[in-house]
Amino acid sequence: MNAPFTLDPVDDWSASGDLLDTRFTVPGMRCAGCIAKIERGLAELPEVGSARVNFSAKRVAVRHSPALTEDGLVAALRSLGFEAERADANPLASDEKETRALLRSLAVAGFGMMNIMLLSVAVWSGAGGVTRDLFHWLSALIAIPVVAYAGRPFFASAAMALRYRRTNMDVPISIGVLLATALSLYETATGGEHAYFDGAVMLLFFLLCGRALDAMMRNRTRAGIGALLGRMGRSASVVQRDGSLKRVDAGDLEPGMLMSVAAGEALAADGTVEGRGSGQFGAIDNSMLTGESTPVSVSAGEQVYAGAINMLGPLTVRITAVAENTAIAEIARLMDEAGQSRSRYVRIADRASRLYAPAVHTLAALSFAGWMIAGAGIHQSLVIAIAVLIITCPCAMGLAVPAAQVVASNTLVRRGLLVKDGSALERLAEVDMALFDKTGTLTLGEPRPDLSALGARERSVVLALAQHSRHPLSQGLTASLTAQGVVPAQVENIQENAGEGITGYWNGSLVSIGRASAQGAALASELAIGDESWTVRFSDPLRGDAAETVTSLASIGVESAILSGDRDTAVKATADALGLRALSAMTPADKLAELNRLKEAGHRPLMVGDGLNDGPALAAAHASIAPGTASDVSQQAADAVFIGERLAPVALAVRVARATMRIVRQNFVLAIGYNILAVPLAIAGLVTPIIAAIAMSCSSIIVVANSLRLARVAK
Repeated sequence: MNAPFTLDPVDDWSASGDLLDTRFTVPGMRCAGCIAKIERGLAELPEVGSARVNFSAKRVAVRHSPALTEDGLVAALRSLGFEAERADANPLASDEKETRALLRSLAVAGFGMMNIMLLSVAVWSGAGGVTRDLFHWLSALIAIPVVAYAGRPFFASAAMALRYRRTNMDVPISIGVLLATALSLYETATGGEHAYFDGAVMLLFFLLCGRALDAMMRNRTRAGIGALLGRMGRSASVVQRDGSLKRVDAGDLEPGMLMSVAAGEALAADGTVEGRGSGQFGAIDNSMLTGESTPVSVSAGEQVYAGAINMLGPLTVRITAVAENTAIAEIARLMDEAGQSRSRYVRIADRASRLYAPAVHTLAALSFAGWMIAGAGIHQSLVIAIAVLIITCPCAMGLAVPAAQVVASNTLVRRGLLVKDGSALERLAEVDMALFDKTGTLTLGEPRPDLSALGARERSVVLALAQHSRHPLSQGLTASLTAQGVVPAQVENIQENAGEGITGYWNGSLVSIGRASAQGAALASELAIGDESWTVRFSDPLRGDAAETVTSLASIGVESAILSGDRDTAVKATADALGLRALSAMTPADKLAELNRLKEAGHRPLMVGDGLNDGPALAAAHASIAPGTASDVSQQAADAVFIGERLAPVALAVRVARATMRIVRQNFVLAIGYNILAVPLAIAGLVTPIIAAIAMSCSSIIVVANSLRLARVAK
């Protein structure tokens, strides 16, 4: 059985320079400006090789020298104004703690807002004198503790930023809320006519609505992989030295242990099959991992993965990887990295958010000064300045790119394609040609036997022999016959001779599988039972939806062709079946030359390949995708990996990528349009703090809702 994917384990040591890879959770990141602040600040440290922020997951991945400890990195982040802690082993675990805290604050703000609004009705109705002052004081008694509790997420973030002499979007928000509350308290104490307790509390309520929705959106978009991780086996029966079984929690498993997996049980760790109690082969349901519902046969020495379900009776597995080193955890880490990238659009958001703090404070100060000069008075001038501080919050700008990238990545992984980097979505959206390798890409890369010449007796003997060999043709025979429910015959004294075949004795007769002598059979084996013989021919079938995928790509303007190192006759048959232009017998250098020729001609080619010889072409293409059965080199070079036997994720990736870029551009238009319309209104004194809060929160909600439309693209 081929591995559904092979990704480098992300451990603490990198492959080059003995650098450490450490991930931190940084909940204080609030805008794209925070991304630039963290990445630039950490990159300035001589011990840091690189720092990459995932804004959507509120995480930062740092590659650093062992001389810089985790505590040192936490201190460095704190000096930049951000509290941090070592990230959880599951990078896609939902941040329920933050969400619950925001929901509690939202509930308090909502309760306070409703009560203050009720008290304000009397004032709005014309109550004056002592009655008005009483309702103002009652509002103050409710508002002050509500602001103190519900405003903590903003006040703490702003205080941290100011402590380290920087600003973020929570600084003007906090100033606006505190100024509105302080001005209202002053008006109440001096018997003034106006108080804005309702405005201050309502502002917090709408701000918390936006922030809670953002947190829930991030949790939701990571829920698919989180659920996958949660369905891994929670414990396993480990074989002891005396042969007894001991139930061990998944967290206590270690590589090298031998676990016995019962029928219907999910594997709790990755490993290799050592045998099965009945002496026969087993079958594994990898649908959680690959999306393929058909069980896959496994035999001794084959790799199996955590989360797969044993379909037959007890399977013995030698553990090779546990916990965060399992294949499913690799998918989680890949998705974690896919959520945010240093793409062109992210850099635009960085620059815009970097200018935010000085710009908004300048605008608020100028608005206050201008209205004071115009004779509006300190009260009205402060109200206008507060509205300007609130309405210019760049939440929508900060969410424009990551919200779309996270939703798109989650949509694709549910359909069997893992995008390694959010910026790959930009490149995938731009491709105008798709170049496919043949074997293992357009075809399954697995020899499938034609068993029509064999009867039940012959099939039983073939399985008995083939299941003892690791030869690709023997594996093809084993997989096909096991799927048909064939029971192996009782063959004795089975021996395999390299390059010659497998022999044994059945009912006293010599039986063997070896190289076919039949002319014209490119891939064939010969079964012999005594004096009788049968030829079994093999083929490498096209993926079931290869033609449909090529047609789907053509419908969106992407021309397809074949670049293959296989011989002309084999490539021609595939090209004719799909109606594609093909170049065959190509070396890796030939493929690179063809890609360079296409790029020089103005094309943006997508390379889809799986072999070692495809690695350079995958790296050189404008965008690249590899199947999950590809070599390590190909998967590392590719921008995305699709799992399962279907080729459809290739066309889906291009469609979703193009839709993602449309959504990102729409998000920028929405965010910029909001500021163009709202800021002048606030400066002109036409927007109260309450309206400013509603407008600012609605802009963020609109951007998130627009991004969630991507989930429908794959349906």
